[in-house]
Amino acid sequence: MSYAVYLSGEIHTEWREEIKRGVLDFDLDIIFNSAVTVHEASDAAGDHLGRESDVFWRDHKSSKVNAIRTRALIEMSDLVVVRFGDKYKQWNAAFDAGFCAALGKPYITLHETDIIHPLKEVDAGAMAWATSTDQVVEILKYTVEGVSF
Repeated sequence: MSYAVYLSGEIHTEWREEIKRGVLDFDLDIIFNSAVTVHEASDAAGDHLGRESDVFWRDHKSSKVNAIRTRALIEMSDLVVVRFGDKYKQWNAAFDAGFCAALGKPYITLHETDIIHPLKEVDAGAMAWATSTDQVVEILKYTVEGVSF
């Protein structure tokens, strides 16, 4: 059985590729989907709907177009990994975690210990909290095969 995993959150590091490599090393049957990871493309997702002079309305249009993709892929996923980095506040990732919680969709949070407090509610809804991509791969291996390292 193939698992569908959605990778949400921070787009400035290689965490997605690290997880994918770990999954390949164990030959796990997992299909990955993700948010658009090119910041400029995400920001411009609604530009084809008409030029806006106010940045709020440009962002509003683009966020709705992005949400079509994000919501559909989260709904189709068996599991979601939500990454919070330290460089930027990922409000969209927190929203994705909340969407998972509302759907009853299992999710794993991935972040460092220094942001435990601001993410306490997000972590409380997660099935697991990981601090490394290796830990996420371990969880995925157990989920798919029923065995750990």
